[in-house]
Amino acid sequence: MLSFFRNFLKSKIGAGIALLVLVLITLAFVGGDITGQRDSAGLVSGASVATVGKDGVEEGELALAAKSALTRVQGQDPTMTMKALIAQGGLEQVLDELIDRTATAFFGKKVGVVAGDRLIDSEIARIPAFQGVDGKFDQATFRQLLAQQGLSEKSLREDIAQGLIAQQLMLPAQFGTTMSSFAAKRYASLLDENRSGSVVALPSQAFFPEKAPTDAELQAFYKAHTNAFIRPERRVIRYAAFGEDAVGNLAAPTAAEIAKRYETDKALYAPQDNRKITQLIVPTEAAAKAVASEVAGGKTLEAAAQEKGLSAAKLEFFSKQQLASQFSPAVADAVFATPTGKLTAPQKSALGWHLIRVEEEQRKPERPLAAVSAEIVAKLTEEKKRTAFTDLLAKIEDEFANGASLVEVAKSVGATVETTAPITANGQVYGKAGETAPAQLQPVLATAFGMDQEKPQASQVGKDATQFGGKNYIVYDVTQITPSAPAPIKEITNDVKAAWALDKGSAAAKAAALKVQAAMRQGKTLEQAIAASGAKVPPVEQVSMSRATLTAALRSGRQVPPPVSLMFHMAKGTVKVQAAGQDRGWFVVVLKEVVPGKVDSPVLVEGTQRELGGQLGQAYTDALGKAIRKEVGVTKHDKAIAAVRRQLDGAGSAE
Repeated sequence: MLSFFRNFLKSKIGAGIALLVLVLITLAFVGGDITGQRDSAGLVSGASVATVGKDGVEEGELALAAKSALTRVQGQDPTMTMKALIAQGGLEQVLDELIDRTATAFFGKKVGVVAGDRLIDSEIARIPAFQGVDGKFDQATFRQLLAQQGLSEKSLREDIAQGLIAQQLMLPAQFGTTMSSFAAKRYASLLDENRSGSVVALPSQAFFPEKAPTDAELQAFYKAHTNAFIRPERRVIRYAAFGEDAVGNLAAPTAAEIAKRYETDKALYAPQDNRKITQLIVPTEAAAKAVASEVAGGKTLEAAAQEKGLSAAKLEFFSKQQLASQFSPAVADAVFATPTGKLTAPQKSALGWHLIRVEEEQRKPERPLAAVSAEIVAKLTEEKKRTAFTDLLAKIEDEFANGASLVEVAKSVGATVETTAPITANGQVYGKAGETAPAQLQPVLATAFGMDQEKPQASQVGKDATQFGGKNYIVYDVTQITPSAPAPIKEITNDVKAAWALDKGSAAAKAAALKVQAAMRQGKTLEQAIAASGAKVPPVEQVSMSRATLTAALRSGRQVPPPVSLMFHMAKGTVKVQAAGQDRGWFVVVLKEVVPGKVDSPVLVEGTQRELGGQLGQAYTDALGKAIRKEVGVTKHDKAIAAVRRQLDGAGSAE
């Protein structure tokens, strides 16, 4: 879920460019009518989460950077939360990038790299959030947004300066590397080369011993390969499935209960008058009037906003009271006085100046008790059933705690007790290929393989009553546990004999393959070497494949025969021996021809130069970043980091 965030910040260049403006990202989003970014700590001084040279990364800085990073991730994944970002290591990554930026800036100052006031001024002027309706930097807008976010101009300028110093140090390393056209052309030709050769398989079965093993040989083989004959742990599980119907028939809601619920939920049945809106919030009245003028001249609200680097937000239905409490009474009055499809006059709230287009009206008349009685009955009936079922589950837990057996509890809920065959932890029925444990047990298998014998539990196994025919709860226990252990040789004699023959056959096949390889190195052809070995093997196969085909197959997850893959790791005219895996046999692989791909396009060569140069530059910047960290000296403060994590995690949970 964090791949967008990680990919964007995965390099030192990404850190220099991205984290230099994490604070500015926040401001830009605010300018785009996304609220709620303000951090109560702002960038004020606090405990340091890391010491970098003589500088520090403070708690408030890390907290704001994390919130800004979350906003960027949410642009790709709206479901992302701060709690999830922290759980997936996002806070640590943000801190590392802040440390890299601070270390690079500290080192830059030490060696005389600076960011002058004019350069910082130009960066500030380029930020859309600080620009007026004419697209130019506006001092009033600048001051207002800083005040809204609780930021000082000094903190902002320092933040930009650090990023600019990092850019000056890192960008030359990234873009100063170029691969020669000769090397690029050679590399490009490799991408479409074609390789062909011969492969002969020497299956272990063709080299099985003619004589059966003696008892002593079999015992010795079993002892040396005991781990190959270990049986997995098996458990027998009893279970009984039930659902909400276990509570039986409940009393229907009375007239008094229906009337009481109607009064409680009267707001749901009262007449409704709501408006669906699209709004844009700008910082000044002048900006709002300018946008309104453009819309009156024929532009859409969205187009006028986009031209200024802003965005109009589409909102759902609001009542007049909701608009008044969330924005201001003036905003609410304007919306409800404006016809559908029209734009309100600019109105002010604590957030700024609002321009709102009314999209749709929603009016519903009052619904009397008689009209909604059936609806209330259904709701009360469902609530009663849910409450009764919750009480039943609590009762089951109490009964288990007081020593009741699974059979007794199953009987009390009208459920039938079922018993599985021995099953393994992966849900397979032991000794029966293709058979698995019942579907209702799959969600609790991990628990069942960690619980004590005959200690029953209750569990929900389906999300709702639509699964498993409405029986989405079970009570279950373990009645028999067979620990994992090597199978006695007497019970698996035939299996041990087969494994012994395969082992001996594989060793003989390897010896034959090495003999063929040695003969070929002395000048014999593959066919001559096989004939000289006396091995009875399948015919020699001729194989051919391009590197592009191999790459496409690997990327799509298709299986490539190991000998074919091996050919792309061999020199022309060489012979190699390769195991088939699992003692199944061996291959002799001969690479005969390597035909380079044709590289006729200068565009392809130039693209390869850029790709290889970028990879080389990335390696340089990674090495430079590590060297700077080491030179400057970095110390993380775990207690302060934990405090920020708790603060953000708690805020994320509250949301």
